[in-house]
Amino acid sequence: MRFFSVFSLLFFVILGAAAQHPLVTKDSLAQSKWVDARYSEMTLDEKLGQLFMVMVGSDQAKSSTDKIKALIKEQHIGGVIFSTGGPMRQAKLTNEFQSVSKLPLMIGLDAEWGLAMRLDSTYAFPWNMTLGAITDNTVVRKVGRRIGEHAKRLGVHINFAPDIDINTNPKNPIIGNRSFGEDRENVANKGIAFMKGMESAGVLASGKHFPGHGDTETDSHKALPMINFTRERLDSVELYPFRRLIDEGLSSVMVAHLEVPALELQKELPSSLSEQIISGLLKEEMNFKGLVFTDALNMKGVTNHGKDGDAELAAFMAGNDILLMPTQVDKAKEKLAKAYEKGRITEERLASSVKKILMAKYKVGLNRYKPVELKNLYEDLNSRTDDLIYEEAIEKALTVVKNNFYLMGVKQLENKKIAYVKFGDANSDPFLEELNKYAAVKQVNASDIGTLKTKLKDYNLVIVGLHKSNESPWKAYKFSKRELQWLEEIANQRTSNLILSVFAKPYALLDVPSFKSIDGVVVAYQNSELAQRKTAQLIFGAIPGEGKLPVTAHSDFPVNTQVRLKSLLRLGYSYPERVGFDAAKLAQIDTLVRHGIDSLMFPGAQVLVARKGKVVYNKGFGKPTYDSKDSITTEHIYDLASITKILGTLPMIMKMEEEGDIKLNNTFQELIPEYAESELKNVTVLKALSHYGRLPAWIAFYVATLDKNRKPSKEFYRTEPTDGFSYKVTDKLYLTDAYNDSIYNRIGRQSLKSNRYRYSDVGYYVMKKYIEKVGKKRLDKQVDEFLYKPIGALNTSYNPLEKFPKNRIVPTEVDKYYRYETVQGYVHDMGAAMQGGVGGHAGLFSNAGDIAKIMQMYLQDGIYGGTRFLDARTVKKFNTCYFCDENVRRGVGFDKPQLKDGGPTCGCVSRKSFGHSGFTGTYTWADPEEEIVYVFLSNRTYPSSSNTLLIKSGLRTRIQKVIYDAIVN
Repeated sequence: MRFFSVFSLLFFVILGAAAQHPLVTKDSLAQSKWVDARYSEMTLDEKLGQLFMVMVGSDQAKSSTDKIKALIKEQHIGGVIFSTGGPMRQAKLTNEFQSVSKLPLMIGLDAEWGLAMRLDSTYAFPWNMTLGAITDNTVVRKVGRRIGEHAKRLGVHINFAPDIDINTNPKNPIIGNRSFGEDRENVANKGIAFMKGMESAGVLASGKHFPGHGDTETDSHKALPMINFTRERLDSVELYPFRRLIDEGLSSVMVAHLEVPALELQKELPSSLSEQIISGLLKEEMNFKGLVFTDALNMKGVTNHGKDGDAELAAFMAGNDILLMPTQVDKAKEKLAKAYEKGRITEERLASSVKKILMAKYKVGLNRYKPVELKNLYEDLNSRTDDLIYEEAIEKALTVVKNNFYLMGVKQLENKKIAYVKFGDANSDPFLEELNKYAAVKQVNASDIGTLKTKLKDYNLVIVGLHKSNESPWKAYKFSKRELQWLEEIANQRTSNLILSVFAKPYALLDVPSFKSIDGVVVAYQNSELAQRKTAQLIFGAIPGEGKLPVTAHSDFPVNTQVRLKSLLRLGYSYPERVGFDAAKLAQIDTLVRHGIDSLMFPGAQVLVARKGKVVYNKGFGKPTYDSKDSITTEHIYDLASITKILGTLPMIMKMEEEGDIKLNNTFQELIPEYAESELKNVTVLKALSHYGRLPAWIAFYVATLDKNRKPSKEFYRTEPTDGFSYKVTDKLYLTDAYNDSIYNRIGRQSLKSNRYRYSDVGYYVMKKYIEKVGKKRLDKQVDEFLYKPIGALNTSYNPLEKFPKNRIVPTEVDKYYRYETVQGYVHDMGAAMQGGVGGHAGLFSNAGDIAKIMQMYLQDGIYGGTRFLDARTVKKFNTCYFCDENVRRGVGFDKPQLKDGGPTCGCVSRKSFGHSGFTGTYTWADPEEEIVYVFLSNRTYPSSSNTLLIKSGLRTRIQKVIYDAIVN
């Protein structure tokens, strides 16, 4: 024994130096001493016990788990492989089992796509086929590492992954999505990345299913599959990934139950029992030094080969080290013991396997075993880190295989009428919901194809989604016969373009007869909520398309098919951490807004934060009014008040300036010749929009239209529209058309004020009049055509009751001085109301999501969704403070950060930043340096505009401070 120990020590030192043995650790001397010490202490019965890894489920009855405990005590088994159950139950059972084991157990688990492959309440990462589509293998390595970290946290030491079968047979019933694909280089590279990621977390990897289970139509759980290829074919395809991973230090290999005539002459002998395949090919020819596991010995592919331990003995004699899931441990051990006594199993052969097992146990830290910590187990196994890795993997995997006419990402939204047709039997709500963040997409249903085609004639773009179960890779994935017929009919109806989105195996496409009339095809691989949302984002160009098809999905789409899509610079949706925020700090916004509601600053609010082109915070708080039963959602629409200036009037002025229809040095008299005699005649566009034109702050036009009881005078108003009374103030109040001229006449009679800087609405009345004169349309029509429709601002409108149901529009005030009713759906500003709801300074309604789109367009120097709305030069020109030397902070239309103490921001934004606030309790700000867009919407004027608590509290800029404080580093 002393001689063997010295020999082993030398063996380990040599191997450690050569860094060839996958189980040798950096402290190889200490490892070899520990292995020799443990081995020398063991009886033959204990050594034989180390060869067995038995199955148990944490959801099994106590009587069943007690039997496993008895095997640990009495048979000294070396390990346990867990099957179904839950993480807390498994952790407790692991601790219980380890407490009765003389030598710490090696715990195994099949967790190819994470613990969720077997356990409830745990995280499911993408399937291998999904990972196979990713071109950046560092992402696959991240997934492997995170799965390893989960396994380690749960006390699992070996994960039977990755599956490195090359799935060249689409009809394979057991591998399929578990494979990285059919390209040997891709499978090998993905396998290496996954393996190294997982082992970097301290968990052993296991390449399976040797010598290759990818090209068979037989399930080895039910029968013995045959892999009937030549040795040349096996070397070039099936064996290739195993060679690559072995060269990269693979810790273990699982041998499948396969009949492989080219490698084993004996007919119907499973590879798992073949000495030629295991000892000859794997160990000698391929020089594999790691652990060799059988596949489960309770599978039909091997159970026919002997009983009462015969199969286990044959498996060990063939060269396996660990006998996985044996049917009868006691009888198998008896057979092994007898073979040892008779010399069929030598001490050297037994020591080879047992010492490798001990080496592996040392490598995973069982020489200093600690029980699984139960505290925070669920939280640790379901964290935001997991979400971020999953999101990145799904984004990188999405694969466009056809994109005629550059249909995706979808542009020119103003010309699109889009329908969505659902195929499949799984949930599709997230997909449709996300599509509607970019354009109006209507789900169209019908019980027959004729009706469906009739309905679809009204649309010029149809998106079909095939949604199949995401529960496991083995679920049904194909189109139904009816769906295939309908798809063909829809495709051949050439009144519209057609995009097909497949939320299932790419093999589903094999059954589609022709793609000639299908313009776009995107493969999402899975039907998870995130896969659906990210596919919608890809279709509209919010994220790029980078995936590559890992298998042949159709004669039109061979393996490695890839159509790359670039981002169209539309807002996407993600997590705060993805763009450099501390989510916990950002969550302080919730506390501030709720405090505002509790303090009666406003009944409800919306808050949105975007960074680096991703919306990472978008919430509704409170209620439309204090008495409402409904809660504010992100779909509610607010009166933006003066934010109208930069989202309605200013874009038109900027565009007109580009086109030469207006200049910043134009004077009011040049814009409106009637002002030639006005004191305001020399006020320039630049000074007016910079609030440096000495204009009055505002004019209470409505007061002159009230009678002696301070009610709307019958001289000026009617209760319903009649000839000459078409300016709709409310549904019961219509102003005379003649009064519009009175408004402009009164402006012309104003005197300039003494102080040079004065915030004023008046200039925007002038801008509105000029815009409508040049464009020959009302301001609202012009900006809708130029900006809102093309940018996908579906919730943005003047006079919103013409487009949206009243219950989506948040009330702004209980008016007791002019309209004498609750103002809801009509502009709060009296002057804008007197102009039919369309003012240059007020009148626009929207939600936070739409405002963010327009602000993002400004942030991106005039580009959004693949369309250039404004030149970068123009944005820069208007986002410039021309009178800073005069202590005027304003840009041209845009508000800018304060120059001294106190002002419109938290004081923590860059000088390049810009935005605006509104009287009703609204605010938006964008910062090019930090790539941040912030939107705050409230109705602080409800029930009375005299409520100034929001303004006094500085809540809007305190939230802005939280946003900047949440930036990591």
